[in-house]
Amino acid sequence: MVKSNKKKDLPDSTMSLGNHLEELRARLILAIAGLVIGTIVCFFFGNEIITFIQRPYNDLRPEDPLIVLAPADAFIGYLKICMIAGLIVSSPWVFYQLWMFVAAGLYTKEKRFVRLAVPFSVALFVTGALFFLYVVAPISIAFFLKFGEFINVEDDWTFQKYVSFVTMLMLVFGIGFQTPIAIFILNRTGLVSIRGLRRSRKYVLLGIFVVAAMATPPDVISQVTLALPLYLLFELGILLSYFVDRRKRSR
Repeated sequence: MVKSNKKKDLPDSTMSLGNHLEELRARLILAIAGLVIGTIVCFFFGNEIITFIQRPYNDLRPEDPLIVLAPADAFIGYLKICMIAGLIVSSPWVFYQLWMFVAAGLYTKEKRFVRLAVPFSVALFVTGALFFLYVVAPISIAFFLKFGEFINVEDDWTFQKYVSFVTMLMLVFGIGFQTPIAIFILNRTGLVSIRGLRRSRKYVLLGIFVVAAMATPPDVISQVTLALPLYLLFELGILLSYFVDRRKRSR
């Protein structure tokens, strides 16, 4: 009986390289289409989104507005904000396409875990982006402003540089917060064991700090505020995998 089920699952899990590439192309087109639509929608609410993103800076420097140094700077910054906001708005659709591409190469029993990952991926992505904006950004911006005062330099921040800084790190934190879902899927599909994850803790911790140093500006505040949540999310992924495995064994 078990043997026949495996045979039944096999056709769903085997795809040629050409089929994989075609699946990837189709999913990318759908994901990009969703992102474009989300960006267009956010384009009409750009002023409200800009006010929202500028809040960490405006709370610290209400009397010193951001400036632009070139004719196109304001427009380019506006587009960046709309694209990141569009990605957040369209993230349910984008992550659905991403995980469905992953599911195409899995067995039927494994696909259900991937489908469950979609809403959690969206929630974690949005949480990561908002975590940076509400928690990390005020700390980092305050640090940079205080350091400028410490070395007696005048801070005239440009709108485009500020937008690039904030939107890039919102994206980095949103992607980084996918860690527990990625670990859970890897464990449930049998690619990584819980014991192997536990043994790799010290290497993962080192790798997380290296990634945080590469993904953030060269200041300790941003690096630590990214590295610590990532490691806690790594542990959360192990804990989640452990409880699901324990529940499965008790049945």
